Amino acid sequence: MSLLRADGLVKEFGGLRALDELSLSVDRGELVGVMGPNGAGKSTFFNCVSGVVAPDSGRVTLNGEDVTGDSPELLARAGMVRTFQLTRELETMTVRDNVRLAAPDQPGERTVPALLHTDSMRERERQVRERADELIEAFELGHLADEYSSNLSGGQRKLLELARVLMLEPELLLLDEPFAGVNPTLTREIADRIRDLNDEGMTVVVIEHELETLTELVDRLVVLQQGSLLVEGEPEAVLSDERVIDAYLGE
Repeated sequence: MSLLRADGLVKEFGGLRALDELSLSVDRGELVGVMGPNGAGKSTFFNCVSGVVAPDSGRVTLNGEDVTGDSPELLARAGMVRTFQLTRELETMTVRDNVRLAAPDQPGERTVPALLHTDSMRERERQVRERADELIEAFELGHLADEYSSNLSGGQRKLLELARVLMLEPELLLLDEPFAGVNPTLTREIADRIRDLNDEGMTVVVIEHELETLTELVDRLVVLQQGSLLVEGEPEAVLSDERVIDAYLGE
């Protein structure tokens, strides 16, 4: 059974069909890249499967359960989280607080535990602190833990966003252009982190325009054209496919 499956997704915006009967699946443990030019439907695909927008028709399943149209919050609880091309950190909070804020099931967010300050609440707070600090160190942001996130570079913000979504302990991670606007050194670092996560068992799907990094990173490459699946397979075979060359890469 596929971890994520999209069957016949259709999405239109003002008469423009962004997804046209798109069907594809992601197996547990895969590291998949999604490529295609602007207008190919990449972000719309992510938006439909992650609950940002509802498809006009078609079906999305996660772990075999129909989650079509479910909210991002419900999907996060079910194990699927995503990032966005433009990072969404809280700029007036520190790196450490940004990461801690993402932790689920914090009893201090509920009135009675917060007032009583129970033992379970203190234990959960300790767990959140420790996990946040582990992730901050793992992504080499420890020296910036007390910096406001507004002071970070573009690449550091990408690392922060990765650390933050991992506080949710997802099964499936959808990354929308994680290398966009990032210098080559941090691009390699982010790619290494993504590969490490996949090696540890996390399923990852990556949208990216930076083809060299993407094809070196992923195990399977999916190419979209005008909202439909054009070709998929091993990266080397996909990039040498005449349909891909004609549609995207030129002669």
